[in-house]
Amino acid sequence: MSVLAIDAGTTGVTALVVTDEGRIDSRGYEEFAQHFPHPGWVEHAPEEIWQATLAACRTALEGASAAPTCVGLTNQRETAVLWDRRTLAAPRRAIVWQDRRTAEICARLREAGHEPRVSDLTGLRLDPYFTATKLTWLASHDPRVWEGVTSGNTVVGTVDSYVVARLTAGARHVTDPSNASRTLLYGLASGTWEEELCELFGVPSHALPEIVPNHGEIGRTDPAAFLGLDLPITGMAGDQQAALFGQTCFGAGEVKCTYGTGSFLLVNTGAEIVRPAAGLLSTVAWQTPSGERTYAVEGAIFVTGAAVQWLRDGLGLISTAPESEAVARTVPDSGGVVFVPALTGLGAPHWDPDARGTITGITRGTTRAHLVRATLEAIAFEVRDVVETMPEVAALKADGGASSNDLLMQFQADQLGVPVERPVVQETTALGAAFLAGLGSGVWESTDELRKTWRLERRFEPGQRDDAAYERWRDAVRRTSTRG
Repeated sequence: MSVLAIDAGTTGVTALVVTDEGRIDSRGYEEFAQHFPHPGWVEHAPEEIWQATLAACRTALEGASAAPTCVGLTNQRETAVLWDRRTLAAPRRAIVWQDRRTAEICARLREAGHEPRVSDLTGLRLDPYFTATKLTWLASHDPRVWEGVTSGNTVVGTVDSYVVARLTAGARHVTDPSNASRTLLYGLASGTWEEELCELFGVPSHALPEIVPNHGEIGRTDPAAFLGLDLPITGMAGDQQAALFGQTCFGAGEVKCTYGTGSFLLVNTGAEIVRPAAGLLSTVAWQTPSGERTYAVEGAIFVTGAAVQWLRDGLGLISTAPESEAVARTVPDSGGVVFVPALTGLGAPHWDPDARGTITGITRGTTRAHLVRATLEAIAFEVRDVVETMPEVAALKADGGASSNDLLMQFQADQLGVPVERPVVQETTALGAAFLAGLGSGVWESTDELRKTWRLERRFEPGQRDDAAYERWRDAVRRTSTRG
């Protein structure tokens, strides 16, 4: 038996066919466009996400040795998507999680004293990162579209909800607790949409999706809509929670970090809602069909892998992302250069949406290699900033595209002073969607069975830590921050 896993990420869609041994049988990938209509704004065209989904799945299915028996889905979180309930057409582009346009709305709500109550209910903070203020902005800036929402003709959701709607030809309008808990509209303790929050952000609850467990039968694909396939959709989770599941971090205290467009550290806290130190978030990891919820503490860093993409696409310093390692190895260190990649503000633990990228320490001797190395070092420093605010971490499981960079992983182990473990399958976000779907359809019977599929590819033991470089980093962050 095998599972088709769809990972609808921020820059593209990955599709994997995963065997019951946890092995990747085949894969497909398709990028879609990023739209930047104004500085700090980031948008996606929902139809382009769907077409990329079809293309990636088609490629994966063509290369598979056997037809899958079920479908699992994971997705970029927090992105606000609207579509017509009947036709499924999107009346406007989606506002992406990286988008910073709602900073003033967040500041206004904070000044009005709402943040403590919002944080108590949701485990989150008032920041443009999350979905609700994006919807608030749409209500006041795109009244034609918002009239469709209030009338009931247009529904709202996150990318998971949109992709499921397309997979099922509109039969299902659903989300799961891991995605719902990132919207600022979901109560961590109640496990439901909070009417108090819907009123605060001006979002009609009738437009929101039904919240369903993370595994079990969620819907069925419509053959006319989805490549002729009639399959149960049996697993769904936001990308970071899916990666935690894919890394088999099923026990309280287990930690993973996904190095993708951003970097996201999650610590499994079990059945307990932990109220973490300032700068970290509480979130739902997953919920079983019986209603038991597992929670996590998260540190969300907005720009890590995206900084390497910027070196490639924005500056032309490298031709491919993997080339960053070879270029960085041509110099012994960054030559005193520090890059704070606050290209869309600073996330955890600083939370400064108005901060912008800063490069310090440039001299006549600075080369492209120094800047590339400073970018890789910045990723490790950002992760250390988050780990410094967490309970003691014994080891870090790493995944995502940048985890294949050996120089970065070794520097990360050095900076944290703990081992960094990289699995054989580094696409653990899609793997987690496959695991949830397989658990929901009987491919696997238990999480204990899933644990046995996890295999270590390399363990990076910590070496000497360069604390002076970290202090230079912290000084640069202080200069970058608009909050001093």
